[in-house]
Amino acid sequence: MARIPSTQALRALESFARHGTVWQAADELNLTRSAVSHQLRLLEREMGFRMFDRVGTRIELTPQGMAYASDIRRALSAIAGSAARNAGRGVTGALTVSCTPGFAATWLCPKIGRFREGFPDVSLSIVTPRRLDDVSNPDVDLFLTFGTGNQPGMQVELLKEVEFTPLCSPALINRLGGLNGPRDVLRAGLLHLHEREDWRNWFRLAGVGEEAAQEGIVFADMNLVYAAAMNAQGIAMGDEFICHEAMEAGTLVRPFDLAIRSPRSYFLVVPTDKADNPAVGAFRSWLREELPDMHD
Repeated sequence: MARIPSTQALRALESFARHGTVWQAADELNLTRSAVSHQLRLLEREMGFRMFDRVGTRIELTPQGMAYASDIRRALSAIAGSAARNAGRGVTGALTVSCTPGFAATWLCPKIGRFREGFPDVSLSIVTPRRLDDVSNPDVDLFLTFGTGNQPGMQVELLKEVEFTPLCSPALINRLGGLNGPRDVLRAGLLHLHEREDWRNWFRLAGVGEEAAQEGIVFADMNLVYAAAMNAQGIAMGDEFICHEAMEAGTLVRPFDLAIRSPRSYFLVVPTDKADNPAVGAFRSWLREELPDMHD
């Protein structure tokens, strides 16, 4: 069998391929830039084909280098998945997670299969609460809430702070002939969740009278707000974390750079008497892995 390069060199290549710069790969891998550059040079020499083009002081992957990096990414992912599956064996029990509807639909549900792969013997149930900060259900082992984090007698961990900004469908912008300033959102039609506070705060920051927030449609569920926005029915005050994938896909766009920091955040909340449940510990660890930028 052909000699396999060092794992560190392969990780350096995979990280460089994703970020495109040596310094970002070095930051991610906790190495110096010279160490990453050295690993990449050794790897190219060992593989025997040209993996990099030198462009001034920068290096870029050649087509062969990009293809090899793609293969390495898949191989490293398979190794990590195998480790997670085997580490999770032996963790058993039932786990009920309460999660806000928006977080569940757009972030948790698309990723939950990875938890199942890692901990196949955990019997998992996911429920949604009536209120976004509700932790009253006695059948729940772990809560993913949106609120202030004030839950006396429970273990509370900040997951993600949130910024809100207007988000809408590009089709709506085209139909309106563009949105040239903050007041133009009134032509688009405002979409609200429960109340109008977020729009009032944004209008105040934008220098538009906050009474403008009285316009628009009020929905009882954030998923309904986003569904209406994606179907060009109006403009929502969107959570950029929850809407990240829709923004990446271009189904929602941000017409203005102006954003407001929400007084509420996403929290992981565990009742003290449930904290020793091995399945709770497994889910907490998995969540930290999936959200490496927690607290940012």
